[in-house]
Amino acid sequence: MKAIVYSQYGSPDVLQLEDVEKPSPKDNEIRVNIRATSVTAGDVIMRSLNIPGPRWQRLFGRFYLGLLKPKRPILGMEIAGAVDLIGKNVTLFKVGDPVFALTLGTNFGGYAEYKCMPENGMVTLKPNNMTYEEAAVIPAGGITALTMLRKANIRTGQQVLIYGASGSVGTFAIQLAKYFGAEVTGVCSTTNLKMVSSLGADKVIDYTQNDFTQSGETYDVIFDAVGKLTSSHGKKVLKEQGTYLNVLNSSSRIKPVDLTCLRKLAEEGVIKPVIDRCYPLEQIVEAHRYVEKGHKKGNVVISIN
Repeated sequence: MKAIVYSQYGSPDVLQLEDVEKPSPKDNEIRVNIRATSVTAGDVIMRSLNIPGPRWQRLFGRFYLGLLKPKRPILGMEIAGAVDLIGKNVTLFKVGDPVFALTLGTNFGGYAEYKCMPENGMVTLKPNNMTYEEAAVIPAGGITALTMLRKANIRTGQQVLIYGASGSVGTFAIQLAKYFGAEVTGVCSTTNLKMVSSLGADKVIDYTQNDFTQSGETYDVIFDAVGKLTSSHGKKVLKEQGTYLNVLNSSSRIKPVDLTCLRKLAEEGVIKPVIDRCYPLEQIVEAHRYVEKGHKKGNVVISIN
């Protein structure tokens, strides 16, 4: 099968298209013929080894990813495709089922034509109203936004500010916060104001023109969805009993039911992914270069024939 492999850290040019052995599912696994995957900020971090956060977090990341070279040669955090083979003990899926999945915990591997997943893992049926490309970009950003906002226990009528509202996590966070009944303020750049508003944000602040801490508003929840705010600055307008969230601290334990929840919300029209660009697998280097600039709107899709 064709796959994008990297054997060293560095620029997008370390990513190489190669022929590798097609995986075979274990007794409790399904094999997915991948139709679409994505380039996330996490993929860029793992490829470059440019790990954000405090020193302990950077050290942990290096041990996890591999000190001298990558332990997991095929990147790709999220996938969508069709089941093409099942293990003898599989009961939850059948050949032909359209699925989408999060590959965290299964050594990634989305940048390939096939990927094996445990049937009781982070995989479920694809939303029936979405294409493979749309479904493929829901798991990482969607689950991060969902698990982070749950920590805040958002209630109807609360004021929620989302900083970095135009990214993958931010675009899902707007839609989910509105679903939970909040009044949402999104913070983004000038070019993304209209898009953020179209997702349901009640107010939008252009951070290139205005400092949200000077607006006179205070918030029950402030969510830094890109990890670029200092907590001292963000908390200036946090209410006394408010909750401050930073995507860099998204350590919640994720469960398959979270993915099932997102599928249900997608089918009900509550959430819809924002897709900025779509590249073929052969142009993965260009896709990484684009995402690395840090200005993508929502998600970048990789289409696989």
